Amino acid sequence: MSEHNRSSWVPTNPHYDPDKPMQIGGQAVIEGVMMRAPGSVATAVRRASGDIVVQVLRHRSLTERLPALNKPVLRGAVGLIDMMYIGIKTLNYSADVAMRDAEKHDRKDTSSSRADRTEPSRWALALTLAFALGFGILLFFVTPLLLTTFFFDLEQDVLAFNLVAGSVRVAMFLVYLVGISFLKDIQRLFEYHGAEHKSVFAFELNTPLVPPEVALQSRFHPRCGTSFLLIVMFVAILSFALLDTALIGWLGELTLLVRLATHLPFLPVVAGLSYEIIKFSAKHASTWWGRILVAPGLWLQTVTTREPDPSQSEVSIVALKCALVN
Repeated sequence: MSEHNRSSWVPTNPHYDPDKPMQIGGQAVIEGVMMRAPGSVATAVRRASGDIVVQVLRHRSLTERLPALNKPVLRGAVGLIDMMYIGIKTLNYSADVAMRDAEKHDRKDTSSSRADRTEPSRWALALTLAFALGFGILLFFVTPLLLTTFFFDLEQDVLAFNLVAGSVRVAMFLVYLVGISFLKDIQRLFEYHGAEHKSVFAFELNTPLVPPEVALQSRFHPRCGTSFLLIVMFVAILSFALLDTALIGWLGELTLLVRLATHLPFLPVVAGLSYEIIKFSAKHASTWWGRILVAPGLWLQTVTTREPDPSQSEVSIVALKCALVN
């Protein structure tokens, strides 16, 4: 791991081949962007002084380390956990940079250093990950089941129940995203999200990685993580309906407890199926039916991304370049 300023760029990532496509992923963080290339994760953050600092981590995903996990459906479920782990780790890094800048400003003291802080332990990150995952499941999967059970008499109507529960789930998700989009700090985060997408597009099109060229790219990308979450919610409707059909044929009736006991363990399968769908649709996004598949996710990005300014694009470019030289 290293933290440093970077200005020059020569692509030296062992997986980089200008004649072959390389899949790059990313995430907006506090005043910065994380970019992930095979074997490397780079997070660039703009400090209050205007400097850009970068943290580079060597990282091989579980599917890279254990080829047995790199199978259809399974790789999506495993990749989701891996993505959340890296996301939380890089968010913690950007928050640490912001906190150090705030302390220096408040105390007028430049003696604060990285040595005063310790990197979060693996246990702390694991607990944070578990909490974030648990909260998301409770809010967007358990709550819709509770609301549909208590307010609608549909427990034994498999299709109707899951259509209502799925509609409640999607509505809650959209209300949540639109609600937070009015917060100033979140708007700033969404601008960096837009910068991340534009830089990835520029890289994929072999466009020069400079702010004026990156600014010309679209901020709507078919492989966006937000799009993935929306697809999960749509896939859940059909998947849970099929699961419930099998259960009602076996048990004769369904209750809230049965649904909680079966739907929640089935979530990794839903995530895995959703991953395969978004990967397939992104690969065929130029076809008419591919455009239909990616359309809901691209529409959602009108909320979760905003047009970045040149300084934000610069941060995103630095993160991408650093991921490609390590």
